[in-house]
Parts: sequence; structure tokens; C-alpha cells
Amino acid sequence: MSLAGREDSLSTSGKNEHTSHLADSYGRVIRDLRISVTDRCNFRCVYCLPEQGFSQKTRSELLNFDEIERLAHIFVRLGINKIRITGGEPLLRRGLPGLLARLNAISGLQDLAMTTNGFLLAELLPDLLSAGLRRFNISLDSLDGERFQKMTGRDGLPRVHTIMTMLEEAGVSPVKFNCVLIRGMNDDEILSFAEFAQSTGHVVRFIEFMPLDAGQAWRRELVVPGREVYETIHSRDPLTLLPARSPSETARRYTFQGGKGEIGIISSVTEPFCGFCNRIRLTADGKLRTCLFSAVEYDLKGLLRENASDEDLLRFIADSVVHKERGHRINEPDFIRPDRTMSCIGG
Repeated sequence: MSLAGREDSLSTSGKNEHTSHLADSYGRVIRDLRISVTDRCNFRCVYCLPEQGFSQKTRSELLNFDEIERLAHIFVRLGINKIRITGGEPLLRRGLPGLLARLNAISGLQDLAMTTNGFLLAELLPDLLSAGLRRFNISLDSLDGERFQKMTGRDGLPRVHTIMTMLEEAGVSPVKFNCVLIRGMNDDEILSFAEFAQSTGHVVRFIEFMPLDAGQAWRRELVVPGREVYETIHSRDPLTLLPARSPSETARRYTFQGGKGEIGIISSVTEPFCGFCNRIRLTADGKLRTCLFSAVEYDLKGLLRENASDEDLLRFIADSVVHKERGHRINEPDFIRPDRTMSCIGG
């Protein structure tokens, strides 16, 4: 499809007004956008990427920063007020702090965050903070150095401890640490992670293992149900449920007696929250995905590079989001795994 007559792109002066909102056919209003900036990663986590045999996109296949910023302006016009930068590992994308500063300047954007494995964070933290980034989710799948290396393929635990100290000294607190639990691999560390949350005052979020690994090792018996996580911790340290900040919140949040530290439990597999999902994703190569497990992608990069106007893009996005899936169907007999891994989709 060729779209001629490109209109002037949205101003980057921070004065844009919202013109509409995104809603799907089930009445869910979309407010949350995940933007992946790369499919490359310096880790090889067992629930995501293999050590070898993974094909990565070339630089020209990825959205450039001007394209990402332009789309972000359009999404905010449509009512998106929360953007999270993901990958792959986003810190591998050269010049990322500059992009974050540009996104942070968009009027109407209320929240800008990033998910990272933290390996390169120490070197880039001053520039990221200068760009206005204040919310970090850091992957932390084990508190044991040897097991951490087994799960991620990298000896990275000392770096996580270093960056935690740096973030605290910079006044960034609490920090969220994401732990993907896998039966027989790290599920014996549930109480250790609870102690970590209590002692540091940070947030630990336990995430159920999902079928998004390139090696297709996912099996239902490897999933540690969120209910089990809660019962394991609550039986030793009584937990208090925190009120949800919005109906679309993915994690059930708990605090301990005394109120220091927080536990989040994301039960994507055993207790799906699809009915309240307000999230969509933009892949590094410019595809819009309306669900993490979508079988269909919508090509925004193609429209951008065919000189589509902002209004063309706005209508295309709105029309695509209408088709957002009712749910991920992991628990249905006809479930089909996505043909892309988490690193390609964007976490």
C-alpha cells in the first residue's frame, strides 16, 4: 500500500493535545505501551534466548529514533500515558539516553520506565537519570551467583548488587526486581527473595514462566503458580494485600508486617488478567502487537517508510487495536505459541 501526501509530523514542542483514545472491541481502553528498541541481548536466559542459533535484525530493519519518537507522539495523542522501554536488552541500543530525553519531553506522557537486566546500567546510569528516567525494573532470577549464571548464561550478579547501591545513592527507590520462577530451578529461593525485599525495602515481583522461550522448553509442570508463591511466603511472614492502583494492574501487591519491602505476584498463566489488560507493544522492527501472544502483527514501520501521514498512522493504530484479542489462550487446547520469543516481542 502506498500512502502519499504526508502531513506535517506532530510537533515535538510538548504542546500536542490528545485527539482520541484507543479502545478494543471488548471495551478496554489502552493506556500502556511497551516499546522495544532492540532484539539483541547480552544474556541468554533459559526462559527466553538460546546461546546460539538466534537470528537478529539488521540496523536498517529496526525503527530509528526519529521513527520511535514520531510514533510515541501519535500514541500519546491516542491516550497512551505510560511507556516502558524494553528489548532484548535496551541498554545495548547506542544513544538510548537521547531517545529517553525526547520521549520524556512529550506532553501528556505521565510515566516513562525501562526494563533491563542491569548489566550495563552502572556505566549509563548518570545519562539515564539526566534524561529523566526514574523507574527501573531489573531482572533478577537468583540470589545465588552460580545459579544466576546458569539461568542467564552470564556472571552478572555482582553487577546487580553494584547497580542497586548506585540507584539507592541516586535516590531511586524502591527498585523493582523481576524474578521468573521455574520449577526445579529457582523455586527454592522464594523465601530468600522475600527476605531480600524486606531487608532492602525494594520490590520483588515473581513472574510465572510463560511459553515464550526460543528453546520451547516450557511445560506446564515447570510453572510455579502465583498462589503457591503467596502461600509459601505468607505461612512464614504474614502478607497484607495492597490496594490496586488501577484495574489493569498486572501484579497482586503485598507488603510485610512493618510495611518495609513489597512483593508482587504476576500470575499470567494460572490466573490470567486479560480482561483488564490495557497494554500493547511496539516491536523493535516496527510491528504493533496487541497481545504478548498475538498471532497477528500490524506493520507500522512499513507505513512510516511509505510516507504515511500522522493521521493515516493514527487511524491505522486505532483500527488495529480494535482487534485486540480477548485473552492469551494459554490454557485453551488450541493455544498456539507465538513464533517470536520475548526478546523479539519486547517484555
